[in-house]
Amino acid sequence: MNMRAYFYHTVVRSRMSGPFETTFRVAEVTNAEPFPEARKPELVKVWLDFGDETRQSAAQLGYHHDVQDLPGRQVLCATNLGTVTIAGFESQALVVGVPGEDGNPVLVTPDEDVPLGGELY
Repeated sequence: MNMRAYFYHTVVRSRMSGPFETTFRVAEVTNAEPFPEARKPELVKVWLDFGDETRQSAAQLGYHHDVQDLPGRQVLCATNLGTVTIAGFESQALVVGVPGEDGNPVLVTPDEDVPLGGELY
């Protein structure tokens, strides 16, 4: 092993906690309902099961997802960003999406079911 590789593996890598400062975990949506009280269009209230804990979130999913189809789906969530209160509802996680062709959020989901609470790496 050359000196550069040795340095990376023994010094740099040992100091890294991971590639992200944000923790992304897999959750299953256990319940979802429309959120008409919110100012943002197409906002949805979702309740999330991470396996070892449950949280709730307000997610702008109504553009590409029917509320009644969300329960049972696995989603990727940022879990260490703190909480935000939106129209009296405490959002405790950020459900992750990417822009669709129209620019509105489309869920980021695993291709197959995975253990709840699993972290992105």
